[in-house]
Amino acid sequence: MKTELINEALQFEQQKLTLRTTSDRIVASRKAKELILRLNEIYKETKDATIMDLMKRLTVIKRKVEKRLKGRQDLLA
Repeated sequence: MKTELINEALQFEQQKLTLRTTSDRIVASRKAKELILRLNEIYKETKDATIMDLMKRLTVIKRKVEKRLKGRQDLLA
C-alpha cells in the first residue's frame, strides 16, 4: 500500500504535464492534493524524510498548476 502510493506519486511527479485545458489543470491540481494528503497520513506515522521531500515537490507542482488556473490577476485591476 505504502510503496504503491509512493510509486504513484513519483509517477505523477515525473509525467509531462501538458495542461492545455482548464479541466486538465483542475484534474491535475486535485490529483496532486490527493497524493499530498495521502502521503501526509503515512508521514505522520513514519516521520520519513523522503516522504516529506516528495510532498514538498508535489506541492510545488500543485502551486504552479493553481497559478495557471487563477490566471493573471493584475490585468483585471
